[in-house]
Amino acid sequence: MKVGIITINDNNNYGNRLQNYAVQEFMKKEKNECYTLKNIPQLNGKEKILLKFIKYIITKDRNKEKNKKRVKAFNEFNKNINFSKHYYITPYTKIYKKFDYFITGSDQVWNPNFGRLRDVDLLSFAKPEQRIAFSASFAINKLPEESKNKTKKELEKFNAISVREDRGKEIVEELTGRKDVQVLVDPTMLLTSEEWDKVAKKPEQLKTDKYILNYFLGELSEKRRKDIEKIAKENNCEIINMLDKNSPFYQTGPSEFLYLEKNAFLICTDSFHSCVFAILYNRPFIVFDREDSSVKMNSRLDTLLKKFELHNRWYKGEIIEEQLEVDYEETHRILEEERKKAKKFLQEVYDI
Repeated sequence: MKVGIITINDNNNYGNRLQNYAVQEFMKKEKNECYTLKNIPQLNGKEKILLKFIKYIITKDRNKEKNKKRVKAFNEFNKNINFSKHYYITPYTKIYKKFDYFITGSDQVWNPNFGRLRDVDLLSFAKPEQRIAFSASFAINKLPEESKNKTKKELEKFNAISVREDRGKEIVEELTGRKDVQVLVDPTMLLTSEEWDKVAKKPEQLKTDKYILNYFLGELSEKRRKDIEKIAKENNCEIINMLDKNSPFYQTGPSEFLYLEKNAFLICTDSFHSCVFAILYNRPFIVFDREDSSVKMNSRLDTLLKKFELHNRWYKGEIIEEQLEVDYEETHRILEEERKKAKKFLQEVYDI
């Protein structure tokens, strides 16, 4: 089977690049020929102006040596992704003739707050029988009214739909009345830690073997920062603030991210994928609400922690001693069942 993968082509996000690789590798295990399509969503006039401005800022910023190294690290990882020569540009591009199936997902391909949930993300260019949603994520609890009609119309045409969050399943069911929607784990969890080790790489910046990894997409309040510093001091750990642009670790790519997750004493994060790799690598982690977000995006974290019985990982005003230890025996038993479930989902769509 020749399969086209539609996902967010974000060359600045660790989770996105890693889930893209995971979908590819999971499909390849079953002898599928997989390609990721570089997609360019349709933009209106204001969005085109904004995109030009963003590109200007990024280009200007890349003149700095540290950002050049970061871009280089991401490009290096992208060599592991089999990109198609075909681009999705408009709904009229007849790419559907070149593939047997198209998979949209995973990641936040259906998050309208990120400019997604467009024709390309809903596979409107493909025939209904070619359309598969694989752990697709809305990442929000409620769709804007203006998105509902179009989304309903396109989702009704899908051959098969699986989503990443419980709330995502509810949204699809509310819109379409479909009762065949499944909730699957993020594709990154479908690969074993040993398989991830194949693309992991030790950062040249790492000079210590005991550290707390801070991986925050949102802001970190003074209270939380002091709580983490207290734990670091008590356990003789350094603190690595990976997404701090002033940190030397900001220059690293997805491969280095994997290594840092695998070897951390403790991971403090508000990131879904940081939690995922903490689980895969058996590392203790603490999840923080994203304080600076006006749109709540906890549905995916809620689903993750509920599914794997890890409710005690939430930060509730302080870091407690018990959170520095982990017992993932039950978690990995559940994970094996989830991997079987994902494989069965695809087998029911077509014979792989």
